[in-house]
Amino acid sequence: MSSDFIKKLEDQSDVVLRKTKDYLPFLSRLCLVATFLEDGVRMWYQWKEQSNYINHHWNCGAFIANSFVIYNLLGQIIPSGLVLARKYVKICVGVLFGVVLTQTVGYGILFDVRFLLRNVALMGGLVLLLAEDMGEAKTMFAGVPTMGENKPQNYMQLAGRVLICLMFLTLLGEMSFDNFFTEIVRAVEIIVGLPLMICVCIGYKTKLASCVLVVWLFIINLYLNPFWMYNKSRAMHDFVKYDFFQTLSVIGGLLYVITLGPGGVSFDEHKKNW
Repeated sequence: MSSDFIKKLEDQSDVVLRKTKDYLPFLSRLCLVATFLEDGVRMWYQWKEQSNYINHHWNCGAFIANSFVIYNLLGQIIPSGLVLARKYVKICVGVLFGVVLTQTVGYGILFDVRFLLRNVALMGGLVLLLAEDMGEAKTMFAGVPTMGENKPQNYMQLAGRVLICLMFLTLLGEMSFDNFFTEIVRAVEIIVGLPLMICVCIGYKTKLASCVLVVWLFIINLYLNPFWMYNKSRAMHDFVKYDFFQTLSVIGGLLYVITLGPGGVSFDEHKKNW
């Protein structure tokens, strides 16, 4: 791909992003907390099933099992709503961190690499939420911060980028070959997505790579995870719905990368000094 073509793509992405800068931060937050909102609502509609599972898995009694469900219900819906309103963001992010950790242990997925990395990716998005809330790191619309400024925010942006990129490792374990065309799509998703995620991770052509990934993941998500096509009584409905909203949250994290810029710890920033 020629440098002229890449430059044109970057120019076009700049035009689109500047036109959407007024509502892009809210869209980023909405996508990022979407999986928490969905899971909180699921706790309400599946209260009995969730409580019974925790009680059976840990043999902890009905009181603790129901407390687990209440914590995950209120601890996701309320903080997510406050994050969207940009109120008490630090506290809310802390609560959501707690929910992720609690579910990781509670559902026994600590040693399930695929689910564990998905949760780690969510944490990366939450780190980016904190970086935005700290308010000192400049966004791409106001200029990218230098290495000498806002170091905590720069390192938080780096951590957020790296943690979000780990999500793609989970795709490597999903090749089942039950549907040949679907697996071809998944293979292409890895081939296309992995190099772009590496660019995001190291902060090289970050804005362009993130924009392409957002569009690519959105389309792929609609094709691979159409949970609305499954009967709600089937277990597959919940699995596909989980994947859909997890991917949507990663899209939200990428939108945050676009909004905040790569930060000082990135190739894009270092190029300015070359």
